[in-house]
Amino acid sequence: MEDFWSGVGVDLHLEPDAAEGRRAGLERALRDAVREGRLAPGTRLPATRRLAAELGMSRGTAKAAYDQLVAEGYLRARQGSGTEVAALPTDGMAPAAGDPHTRAPRFDLRPGSPDVGTFPAAAWLRALRRAIASAPSMAYDYGDPRGRIELRTALSEYLGRARGVIAPPERIVITSGYVQGLALLTRVLDGGVVAMEDPGLPFHRDVVRRAGGRVVPLPVDERGLRAAELGEEDAVVVTPAHQYPTGVTLRPERRRALTDWARAHGRLVVEDDYDGEFRYDRQPVGALQGMAPGHVVYLGTASKTLGPALRLGWMVLPPHLVDAVADAKLHSDHHTESIGQLALAEMLTAHAYDRHVRACRLRYRRRRDQLVSLLGAHRRVRGIAAGLHALVEVPDEAEVLDRAAREGLAVGRLGDHWHTPGEGRPQGLVVGYGTPRERVYPEALEALGRVLGGVRRGRASTR
Repeated sequence: MEDFWSGVGVDLHLEPDAAEGRRAGLERALRDAVREGRLAPGTRLPATRRLAAELGMSRGTAKAAYDQLVAEGYLRARQGSGTEVAALPTDGMAPAAGDPHTRAPRFDLRPGSPDVGTFPAAAWLRALRRAIASAPSMAYDYGDPRGRIELRTALSEYLGRARGVIAPPERIVITSGYVQGLALLTRVLDGGVVAMEDPGLPFHRDVVRRAGGRVVPLPVDERGLRAAELGEEDAVVVTPAHQYPTGVTLRPERRRALTDWARAHGRLVVEDDYDGEFRYDRQPVGALQGMAPGHVVYLGTASKTLGPALRLGWMVLPPHLVDAVADAKLHSDHHTESIGQLALAEMLTAHAYDRHVRACRLRYRRRRDQLVSLLGAHRRVRGIAAGLHALVEVPDEAEVLDRAAREGLAVGRLGDHWHTPGEGRPQGLVVGYGTPRERVYPEALEALGRVLGGVRRGRASTR
């Protein structure tokens, strides 16, 4: 058996069996590589002359093997372009054409994502070029688990100015998104009992549980988290700027109750500020962290402002937690990738990030206004003052979701967010107006209008 490496633009690794004969062994090795997916469709193969020279066989033998696999449909030969791997039929079952629940949605109004088509590619590229041009060589080595000092310094200025966060650079840890930050913090707390909003995002509850924490529900009403019901829990996770999924903003007296509880019991408040920059009726509400920086962990990300694919988040920690979280980060993934950190630092320092957030705020406000106009005064809708989603109350989620599926429309379901689903719970649609691309958003709203138009009306009020 002979191993070899070759390639035109790619390295090619095969193991032809000499016992089968040169041609048969090459055919079998190539055929297996294509079947197993090690050679992807479109991969260009070496010229027969080069392949034959590396294998120590005649060019005619190599050409005959190629010709056989072309005839079998594994390879494709193009005049002037050489030989490449063909796309094979898949064995997977396609969704049934008549089942609307298995088709990919035509319109996506699910919450949780921004319009990724608005990613500021030109501004990011400029920032990336400037960052790389000025980066020290050590930026390409292993780094501080807390993150690049350039980004931590830029975030310190930005968060203090725009969100009211007390954030010295030495108390900031850069993470690969919110989920990693929440998991790291739960590990540092050695599990413990963590109160989480009810309703809230099930995935975040799973993150806490998988990191060793025990989750208990804490109800949310029209004034936000019911902080007065906190007891001996070790920590509480809250979304004060725009609660997910109800959309309410935590009222001032509840904010004070949270920080008073944390101080009195030596406990921790975890503030998830995932879309705190997007407020439409007035200036964005300042972060809770500024009220009790010694007892509040502030978590933010670039996922809603720039895009989830960047995987850039940050934690602003009380002094006594910095070293422990940095050590947990070190033993989790050492540190978040550095080049993206440098680019974001450049955007923040040059205020390109501020300009992008302001442009997005105006764009999403127009979308919010279009949604409110569609709903009119005939449906009860919450959470329209901020964020990228709204909660539309409906009398029967199952009926509405069935109609939505037939329209090719995907929306969120309030019932999925309760800690313990059951009868008697309020029902509603969680409508995300950030996800669709600009050109399809009006059509998505029309589909939503058709869905809601065929459902019994609830109480006629809007807030």
